[in-house]
Amino acid sequence: MRTFWRITKLLGDYKRLTVAGFALAFAQMGLSLLVPRVTQLAIDRALLGGDSHMLVWYGLGLIGVGAVRFAVGVGRRLTTGKASLGIEYDLRQRLWSHLLRQPFAYFDRWPTGQLMSRLMSDITNVRMFLGYGMVFFAVNVVMILAIAVILLALDWRLALLSLAFLPALLLVTWRFSRRLRPILRDVQQRIADVTAAAEENVVGSRIVRIFAREDDEMAKFSDRSTRVFEASVAAARTRAVYVPLIAFLPNLAVAFLLWYGGRQVVQGSLTLGELVAFYTYLMMLVYPAQVIGWLTGLAQRAMASGERIYELLDAPIEMEERPDAAPLPQAAGAVTFDRVSFAYGDRRVLEDVSLEVPAGRTVALVGHTGCGKTTLANLVPRFYDVSGGRVLVDGHDVRDLKLADLRRHIGVVTQDPFLFSASIAENIRAGRPEASAGEVRAAARIAQADEFIAALPDGYDTVVGERGLTLSGGQRQRLAIARALVMDPRILILDDATSSVDVETESRIRAALADVTEGRTTFIVAHRPSTISLADEVVVLDHGRIVARGTHDELLAAGGHYAHMFGDAEARRCDLDAVFAQESGAAAGGEEPAPVRRPAGWPAAAGGPA
Repeated sequence: MRTFWRITKLLGDYKRLTVAGFALAFAQMGLSLLVPRVTQLAIDRALLGGDSHMLVWYGLGLIGVGAVRFAVGVGRRLTTGKASLGIEYDLRQRLWSHLLRQPFAYFDRWPTGQLMSRLMSDITNVRMFLGYGMVFFAVNVVMILAIAVILLALDWRLALLSLAFLPALLLVTWRFSRRLRPILRDVQQRIADVTAAAEENVVGSRIVRIFAREDDEMAKFSDRSTRVFEASVAAARTRAVYVPLIAFLPNLAVAFLLWYGGRQVVQGSLTLGELVAFYTYLMMLVYPAQVIGWLTGLAQRAMASGERIYELLDAPIEMEERPDAAPLPQAAGAVTFDRVSFAYGDRRVLEDVSLEVPAGRTVALVGHTGCGKTTLANLVPRFYDVSGGRVLVDGHDVRDLKLADLRRHIGVVTQDPFLFSASIAENIRAGRPEASAGEVRAAARIAQADEFIAALPDGYDTVVGERGLTLSGGQRQRLAIARALVMDPRILILDDATSSVDVETESRIRAALADVTEGRTTFIVAHRPSTISLADEVVVLDHGRIVARGTHDELLAAGGHYAHMFGDAEARRCDLDAVFAQESGAAAGGEEPAPVRRPAGWPAAAGGPA
């Protein structure tokens, strides 16, 4: 019942429309109840009385009632439809707004399909109940009561015989409601599982085909679809028993009416018009009786959907902006990690990390996979909140700053960049919609994207496909770099930002980034020595702790984790440098070796010029 009352409170903003909808629905019901009475008078006074003139008037009366009923019905549908669609819109906006305020950690726990199911089908179920089901249910219940009163007024003995099915109808409807509700909740949950599986397979369609997992994924999808089928069959089985039973009970009353009422007409204690009216009213009970089962199912689906919606809405916002949060209008970019710890649930990722990065300095975060590099960088824009310690920007705890102000000064390029189904220019402007065409193009040039964009059919107006899959991985990554640069951020986070580009393009991007990072605080999460060479300082992490700091050459000379990771690559690079030098010297006739020609993008020898 708690869910029911919470759902009905959604009608609060549409009180007038709701009241008007109920009023029109009851007016439509009242007009329907006039029809048997007019029919009774037409039979008793005109037909049996042989007055054809009166038949015309009664016929016109029925047409008039029908016309007014038609007009009232149109008004009722427009009114309730507008209210229900408004509720759907408001509820979806409210739920989406709630989800947008949740941090990354929240979405780490929820499958996309589950969230989409609640945003779409569950909200529609609630809307259908509030806009139509509740009105129909109330009207049909009142109609049953009104007809019962009318029948008692016509002939109380005949009415009692005919209405004997009502207690049985109420009992069957109640049992139907109790049995159907848990089944429908299970159906909704399993539909969400199917949606999640479908979303996974659409997004990961390339991976499915690359690893030839079509049969496995089909089996998984088929298994989830089978569960939906089984749950839906259980619901259909329940309806198959109860809905016909609900429809059958009024027929018992009709049988009694024809037997007992027919005898009264023959005996003269009941007129033929009254019997026809009695029969018509009784038949009018059949539709409400049949519809009550459907409306009960609709109500149960709405309750189940409401519980799933409020499961999301009742979840607290895990990362609230403090009421006294301060703006950060002019960021210098100094970042401090003060004894920072962080965990994903029970899994500890960072432990007592302290690091000061002065404004304008470039720091490379290096370490084996899973050591906490990306997590540490993600704490700066407050994508996650620390479990312990503090993250400071220009001396301010990020938890004390307005999120929008903080993130406006931070540009982020991820390893797997996401693009919207929009034009290239719109994607680059995502972080700064007001950016001019010149600024967009300048950022694209720095990211080495202008050349391939110009070659596209519509240039910067070319619309990329969903998630940017119509572009190559390197092209998507360069657009992501341009998107970050157009914001002109004071802090730049490059999370393996050149991992999907070729060596030549990486060399060009690296040269451009060397200018871009000048004067900006930059965090580079990287695995390539060539990208690390952009950094003023290298910070090595292992198992969530800082184990070494220094320049590339200092860390190689010191040995340890960094030398173990990059020493072999450095040795191979130096061997190739020697080969290049030897070949160049031989080409020069054994004289002083000619300048070494390294492949485009190949890093300089240790200690040598880039």
